[in-house]
Amino acid sequence: MCHSCSGGGLSRREFLGTAAAGGMLLMGGLSAQPLQAAEEAGWPKLPPVKVHVVYLGKGGAWPKPEFNASAEVAGFQKYLAGVEERLGDVKFVGGQLIANSPAEAAKVAAKLGDADAVLLVHLSFGDASAFAEFIKTGKPVAIYSQPFSGHDWMYVAEWLRQGQRVILAASSDRGDIDRAVALLRVPVYMQRTKILLVGPANGTEAACNFQRVKEKLGVEVISIDVPTVVKVHAAIDPKEVEAEAESYWLSQAKKIVEPTRQEIVKSAGMYLAMKKLMIDHGARAITIKCLGGIPIDKLGYPCLGFSKLLDLGLVGACEADMDSTLTMLMFGYAFGVPGFITDPLFDTARNAVIHAHCLAPTKMNGSTDHRAPFVIRTHRDDNRGASLAVELKVGQPITCAKLVNLDSLLISTGKITEIPDFDDRGCRTQIITEVADARSMLRNWGGGVLSGDMMTLLHRVVFYGDRLNAAHDLAQLMGIKVVMEG
Repeated sequence: MCHSCSGGGLSRREFLGTAAAGGMLLMGGLSAQPLQAAEEAGWPKLPPVKVHVVYLGKGGAWPKPEFNASAEVAGFQKYLAGVEERLGDVKFVGGQLIANSPAEAAKVAAKLGDADAVLLVHLSFGDASAFAEFIKTGKPVAIYSQPFSGHDWMYVAEWLRQGQRVILAASSDRGDIDRAVALLRVPVYMQRTKILLVGPANGTEAACNFQRVKEKLGVEVISIDVPTVVKVHAAIDPKEVEAEAESYWLSQAKKIVEPTRQEIVKSAGMYLAMKKLMIDHGARAITIKCLGGIPIDKLGYPCLGFSKLLDLGLVGACEADMDSTLTMLMFGYAFGVPGFITDPLFDTARNAVIHAHCLAPTKMNGSTDHRAPFVIRTHRDDNRGASLAVELKVGQPITCAKLVNLDSLLISTGKITEIPDFDDRGCRTQIITEVADARSMLRNWGGGVLSGDMMTLLHRVVFYGDRLNAAHDLAQLMGIKVVMEG
């Protein structure tokens, strides 16, 4: 397994997470333009997600007989203009005000054109039959219903139980519109996504079946052989490689323990090779059978390159782990934050799960965040190459998740309480996370839906922030179920 380790010349008890949230978090955990940094680094810009807006209800007993629907719509239109600006990758179209009736709704639903998703703004009383006309289209639908608009919200629960791709924001906080629209982007972006796979795929049987991945999520997987990577790596301009290594790693590291400059430069070349391959193939993610699957003497480990890709809002995933790659894509599109693939282990004496692996993003709060301090170490499994010990933030709430079998999202939450010091054992980047009940989580590992080899059973992905409620909505839009693991 593509492990990393702790310790070395720097005590882990010195690792007190100090990276401040860089002001890019929006409305309780959303990030505007999650791929903006990647675009600035050379990746092509994805077209905006088109969301067709419909205002339902012209008045009646609820919210009040003298209700002015047109004035209400004007206020929402002004707000949605701000949502477009804040998210940066959404375009609202439509904007019809119609009676809350299925007949009028059916006429509009039949003419959605090339809209990717639908936002219904519920204004006044009905029986939700108008909602149903838009849900029938099969497009992702978000409903915003502020208090006293009516009781149409009651009918949505049944659609949720049926697995319909609809989410409901019943709230007085218009910021919930931002959150709902941000989630509407995810199934659209997944359908526009390509993953590069180097080496044989790992993970659940469903995630390693690329036809099923395409059918379920819309994601295309492109296989690249190792000789192609070696050839591209060798062709990168040495001056460009030296500049990359100096600017992003050598000059920025808090400390370099074992690796030589030459080893770090080699790893920088691996990043540039991955970047070229990804841009050439239009890919937003790459995953590699790294440990034992590539010639380390020629390429180095991809740990540093994966970390930078994650910092840019893209995905670099070790061990050709398809399930974790797909998880990071979904959460990245939804929340604008990267994931930290880990090998978890338990410490029930502390009611804790320890997360550890060979690398982590240095911008766990998203691409506009400040970089966390990091130490460059060797890869711990074999004491070769270059990997990272990133100082993640003590006190930070986290979500631990993994999409498995293309149909289930394993999820739990916790809080980083400590950076461990276990006599330089295990992986380089490590955190101790307090969880609700470690013993129960240990017994429920896999939630009854996961089986397979060690890597498949073990890997989870850690994200900054408590994403539990939003993950339920995300799962609804993606047609998957949520399984609480702890």
